[in-house]
Formats: sequence, structure tokens, C-alpha cells
Amino acid sequence: MERGNQTGTGNFILLGFTDHRDLQSLLFGLFLSMYLVTVLGNLLIILAFLSDSHLHTPMYFFLSNLSLADIGFTSTTVPKALRNIQTQSRVITFAGCISQIYFFVLFGCQDNLLLAVMAYDRFVAICHPLHYMAIMNSRLCQLMAIGSWLISVLGALPETMTILKQSFCTNREIPHFFCDLTEVLKLTCSDTLINNIVVYSVAIILGVFPLTGILFSYSQIFFSILRISSDRGKYKAFSTCGSHLLVVTLFYSTGLSVYLSSVATLPSRISVMASVMYTMVTPMLNPFIYSLRNRDIKVALGRVLSKMVPLRERVDASLS
Repeated sequence: MERGNQTGTGNFILLGFTDHRDLQSLLFGLFLSMYLVTVLGNLLIILAFLSDSHLHTPMYFFLSNLSLADIGFTSTTVPKALRNIQTQSRVITFAGCISQIYFFVLFGCQDNLLLAVMAYDRFVAICHPLHYMAIMNSRLCQLMAIGSWLISVLGALPETMTILKQSFCTNREIPHFFCDLTEVLKLTCSDTLINNIVVYSVAIILGVFPLTGILFSYSQIFFSILRISSDRGKYKAFSTCGSHLLVVTLFYSTGLSVYLSSVATLPSRISVMASVMYTMVTPMLNPFIYSLRNRDIKVALGRVLSKMVPLRERVDASLS
């Protein structure tokens, strides 16, 4: 293949899901519904936290940050995919592709770090309940949240900056619905050794380390629960971290499936469907997982929705 221009020029082609028009229409409706549910559900979690003082605790503070990260994560890829299906255009500019890569890595790292911070919060709550408020004070929570955002913003830069120095071949077709970093690197005509070193280094620092922290926290939580004598006490302790454990399992299982599909060089369609689980399904399910089994969230959401109904009635009355 011939060398292309430098990466500062030219467009990429996102091959997307399928060429069948009828199936594209079905996917458009499905993915639009999932995206709207994701944004609405996570926004309600954030509004519930902001409007209800009973939720001003470390757990719900980190949960609201996770909801914000999930909105950003899914908004990085899904709107562009929906636009491409609607307009039958698969073109994405180089700047748009680089932006997708940067924000995808940023919000993915943020999810990793926040889940680790939330695991630490549950560890302190169960293993050191008497010192919980002293350890998880508001200052520490704010520092951990700001630190996770700052690390994510800076951590996403190396992977993005190294691509700017690459040159691409004439084939610029990406067998995906967004600019996946590994797929973009396959299109380069330059040596990708530095890129691969950077990618794996960031993955270890911002992926493996947080996961190790989560596993350590839950190992300590597990042993602490076993030491509780009563079954009711064990159930109560487990219920405080059950939702977070389910979210962690869902997040890392879908993320691992994406990684294994790329490493094993499986057919692109399988990799795309695995990415759908990672980028759409998981952020959509998180609000339901935290709200369905959580009485405080249910009550707070009920108050938020009850305030919205009179407001809508007043708006309708003024318009009529």
C-alpha cells in the first residue's frame, strides 16, 4: 500500500454495523432509545444527589461523578454513530477521530478510577465503620474526585499525542462505529512501537492498578463479612456494596471482552458487538442497578420527579 499524507489531513471511513438499510433503521431506533435512557437515567442520579441533602454522602457523591463520566463516555461515540446511520455518511474527519480517541480514553479511565475509589469507600464503610466519617471526610472525597478527573485528563494525552506523529496508508477504513485506538493504529504506515508501549503503559497504570485496588478492597470486605456472626448482619453488610460489585463486574467483564476480541483478532463484527456492550449497555444499566435496590435513591428520584410534574403543568398552563 502507498503512504498517505500526514495525519493532520484526510478523513477516515467508519464502516459501522451493517450495509442493510432495514437493519440500519432498526439499529438506529434501538441505539437512540438506549442513548436517551442512558443520558436521562444518569442525569436523574445527578439531580437526585444535588437536590436531596440526605444523599450528600461519599457514596452518592462518587456515584454522581460516575454518572457524569458515563454520560460523557457514551456521548463520545453514540451520537456520531447515530448521525452516520441517519445520513448514510461514514466519513469522520481526522480531528473528529482524534477527539473521539481522546475522550473515549479519558472517560474510560475515569470510570476505572471512580470504581476503584468507590470500592475503597465501601472498604472503609464495612471494615472500619466506626472511623468511616473521620476517614471519608468531605475534603478527602473532593480530593479523590478531582484527582481522578485530573489523572484521566492527563492520562488520555499520551495515547492521543503519539497518533499525531503517525502517517497513514491510503486505506483509511475503520471496521468499527467509532475511532477505536487499536483499529486506527492498524491503518498506519509508520512504526507503531512507541504507540504500543504508550498504550500498554497507560492501560497498566490507569486500568490494571485500579482493578488491583478494587480486588484488594473486596478481598478485605469479604473476610470482614465472614467474621460477622449474624446472618442479618452479613446481609446488611453485603447489601451496602452489592450494587457497586455488580457494576464493577459488568464494567470489567464487557471491557475484558473488548480487549480479548482485539487481541485474539476475532472478526470485526464480534469486536463491534462487544464494544456495544461496553459503550452503550453498561452505562445504561448503571442507574438502574443503583436505583432499583437502593431505597434512598428511589425516594430522592421520587422527589425530583414530583417537582418536575408541577413545573411542567405550570409551563403548559402558561403556553395555553
